[in-house]
Amino acid sequence: MIELYAKFLNFLINLLNPLTEHIDKAIIYAVIIAIFLSLIPKIDFIADNISKFFMFISAISLIVLTLLVSYDVITRKLFSGGSIALQELEWHLYDIVFLFGIAYTLSKDKHVRVDILYDKFPFKVKKIINLFALIFFVIPLSALIVIESIPFIQMSLMQNEGSADPGGLPYRWIIKSTIFWAFLIVYIQAIGEVRKNFYMLLKGEK
Repeated sequence: MIELYAKFLNFLINLLNPLTEHIDKAIIYAVIIAIFLSLIPKIDFIADNISKFFMFISAISLIVLTLLVSYDVITRKLFSGGSIALQELEWHLYDIVFLFGIAYTLSKDKHVRVDILYDKFPFKVKKIINLFALIFFVIPLSALIVIESIPFIQMSLMQNEGSADPGGLPYRWIIKSTIFWAFLIVYIQAIGEVRKNFYMLLKGEK
């Protein structure tokens, strides 16, 4: 299974690697593509379901993480035990919980807002702000992270990178590849959010 995933990831990286040489153009194209894709009927429904699937993985990871941390604490405090691999698995799972939950949070409009004035704005103004933020910040940023993660993952994959600590986990490129997938899903979800906000703005629906 790991070898199959490695081959698929390597194929994907080689396919997208030329984008890293023209990052500015790639981001502009990513924004244009996102705007056109947002016109597709039900794209928001598709994006929401993809985000839900990754959120399910995030939720399962959180449950496993909680159990592992509890086990780790008990074995350390009561039996003076411990495992480097177990500790590394804990922060790997934490990465998954955090990264795979971003798109779902965006779909539910539950991300942190620093702007204390936003809640006081009229409905249409909120939707215009959302559209502006999605098109000029969320989509370009997610595209940038996806593209820039490619050489990062490729190097790890080529070196078959593992833990530098004795008894640590191998295949570190697996957890590094979650950066690519997480922000690819954020990009897809942002497309769905563009469609949602645009049609709510046109219809004036709350």
